[in-house]
Amino acid sequence: MNLENYEMLPVEAQDVQIVQVDAVERANVDSQVATAKQYPRSIKRSIDNSIVIATMDAETAQSCGYALPRGGKPITGPSVHLAKIIVSNWGNMRTESKVVQITDKQIISRGTAWDLETNVASAFEVRRNIVDSKGKRFSDDMITVTGNAANSIAYRNAVFSVIPRAMVDKVYKAAQKYITGDLSDEEKLIKRRTDAINYFNDEYGITEAEVIKLCGKHTVQQIKANEIALLLGMVQSLKDGDTTVDELMYPIRESKEARNSKLADIAAKAAGVKEQPQPEQPANQTQDYANNKPARKSLL
Repeated sequence: MNLENYEMLPVEAQDVQIVQVDAVERANVDSQVATAKQYPRSIKRSIDNSIVIATMDAETAQSCGYALPRGGKPITGPSVHLAKIIVSNWGNMRTESKVVQITDKQIISRGTAWDLETNVASAFEVRRNIVDSKGKRFSDDMITVTGNAANSIAYRNAVFSVIPRAMVDKVYKAAQKYITGDLSDEEKLIKRRTDAINYFNDEYGITEAEVIKLCGKHTVQQIKANEIALLLGMVQSLKDGDTTVDELMYPIRESKEARNSKLADIAAKAAGVKEQPQPEQPANQTQDYANNKPARKSLL
């Protein structure tokens, strides 16, 4: 999945009907709005309940965040899983995400969120390419996977544009703190760091040196609690299919391979060796170290 293959676009009100309803559905909506006005939410209870669920166990807490490569640096934030947890506790909302169009080259998903209590609504569209670098269209199964990923992104952005950022941040930070645990003790920090590095190597073939570069650090000792949380977000993004090992490692491995290739070319020319043609790789082939593994262990 190439992150450059999609863009998130806020949908203008005049360009899209946020909630499309017929007469029967409108009656249901009116009833839900009336109920929302009659039984308003408790913000404190919504936050407290969301934190309880988000920190119920390590696996749930880890699913609440993501980390994706963007411009050579990872971006992090609350995930679609956290959006669903918050929506279920925020209450008095209507949410939806669906594929609205499939063209020859793109699939377009739209996510909508409507707060029935405050009458605030938002819609986001996400566009994803369904052709590879050589213009070959994806298989039907791959198009379905791409559409599901686009739906998740559209849903997440629509929800987080309606629910107050202060609430989202509070729950997100609680989940991040839960997954890193108490790392005030140096011995605990070293153990978590070692476990994380070993996990990336065993499951994805990513070396310690590459993990250090993923964290934007120069030595392993510089990997602290924040970096461990970042690594856990990357693991979740890989599990959710938001990114691949190739995409995650491209800024690091591409530059190294390019340098090695250049040095090899120089050495070959100096030795008078003619360049040998390289076999062509399938255009849509994605190398994931863990694809052939029977099962993955948990980092937590």
